[in-house]
Amino acid sequence: MVASNDPMLAGSGPTDARPGGLTEAASLFRGLGDPSRLAIVTHLLLGEHNVRELTEHLGLAQSTVSAHLRCLLDCRMVTVRAVGRSSVYSTAAGDEVLEVLRAAEALLAATGRAVVLCPRYGTGATS
Repeated sequence: MVASNDPMLAGSGPTDARPGGLTEAASLFRGLGDPSRLAIVTHLLLGEHNVRELTEHLGLAQSTVSAHLRCLLDCRMVTVRAVGRSSVYSTAAGDEVLEVLRAAEALLAATGRAVVLCPRYGTGATS
């Protein structure tokens, strides 16, 4: 257990140890927890794209991209705007998303990427 004077547990927000804060953080990670959604968000960090461009760049089916974009829109991780007859998507908080992804890479490196071997969440896990 972390000491109660830990600054990460003292304030409010996603790292808050109170139940609501942890629930919000868990929801964030579930939102980013699908490889397709993570690929979409990562690709949108490069700039705006429509569904067709995302399907071509990521090799995903149009229905898959659309469903995951709907989830990301619902979570307000991406935004959409109309351009002619097309919808163009972008990250809603690109700097913050990039910061989370960098922190994830650092954590993976620090743990020797051991999560890959986890029987529940690793690459060999069954869903």
